[in-house]
Amino acid sequence: MAAALPVCYHGAISRQECEELLGKKSRDGAYLIRDSETIKGAMCLCVYKKKVVYTYRVLQTHTGQYTLLTAGGLEQTFYKTLDDLIRNFKRKNQGLAMQLRHSVKRKTALFIRPTKAPENPAAEASRMKQEPLIEEEYDYENVPDSDYVKVLPE
Repeated sequence: MAAALPVCYHGAISRQECEELLGKKSRDGAYLIRDSETIKGAMCLCVYKKKVVYTYRVLQTHTGQYTLLTAGGLEQTFYKTLDDLIRNFKRKNQGLAMQLRHSVKRKTALFIRPTKAPENPAAEASRMKQEPLIEEEYDYENVPDSDYVKVLPE
């Protein structure tokens, strides 16, 4: 069973919506986590300090651990859960612009949206029976619809 996401996780909100939420809180150390708009599968830890929102990229490893993307040369630390990561960065002097102090909680429950159902399920089922399943060899890092995340620029 997957670990529950923390209440400060807001899902797929935009950077602008994030800044508005943190601006309304208007307290140094206010923070939330949202999905990255630029890297599929990554998240952003956003922290408010003196009317500026600092954004840190959060990545999940293939083993399910979380890490904050660090500047070159710095050692990465891995956390079992997002709650563990948050707990660490609530301590002073952990490398963020401001320690995490005030969680901005989401107001509503998050729902996973189901994939779009076929318009004619019977026709889709019939088509699937008629078409042979073709398995292809893929280099998954270069497949456009791959679930793998390309972290480094080309």
